Amino acid sequence: MTVRTTRYYAGLGLLPPPIRRGRMAYYSAQHRARLELIRALQDHGFTLAAIEKYLAKIPADASVEDLAVQRAMLTSWKTGGHEVVTKRQLEARAGRKLDADALQRLTAMMSIEEVEDGRFEILPAFGVGLQVLDLPIPVDSMVEAGEAINRHMAELADELTAVLKDRVLTPYLESPKSEADKAEFEHTMARLRQLTLEAVVSGFQRAANQVITRSLSR
Repeated sequence: MTVRTTRYYAGLGLLPPPIRRGRMAYYSAQHRARLELIRALQDHGFTLAAIEKYLAKIPADASVEDLAVQRAMLTSWKTGGHEVVTKRQLEARAGRKLDADALQRLTAMMSIEEVEDGRFEILPAFGVGLQVLDLPIPVDSMVEAGEAINRHMAELADELTAVLKDRVLTPYLESPKSEADKAEFEHTMARLRQLTLEAVVSGFQRAANQVITRSLSR
């Protein structure tokens, strides 16, 4: 992050003023922790105004460990962060022209999402959606499948987040913490996300195979 951006965030009140000694401005570990939290919020699509409201709820004297916990819970599950592009940039990423039908199909498969000003957010399933584009599958079936996936994934995410908060986050917050504990917690959260995604895929494969087996038995 540039010095100019850091000063801009401080001017907005997102960061406390630096420690000044003469003409030098010193930023502490707390400043860095807040900058990392701002990045995590931006990855989730928060505007600077929304980030300002979020940070206003966090005590000014919040420790580095407390800020790290906030960031760990907010860290995006997708790689690459929050990426919004124009249609031309989207086509460059796809390596092909995308007409209205292709955009509709990609949206139905939750590979992209149209946002303001005719731009698009690239979602984690973008690569998969491109591979499915040329398959002779009706758009309405994609919409129906996408709605089913979104509905069940939202419910699953709610349940898993509750488990994470009650079983992992709360005990961590209630226990004494050192700098080493903070680093271990961040590593644990990152690894837990990876394993959870793998478990979701594996669980669906197992459930789908069970459906096939029951169908054949009937």
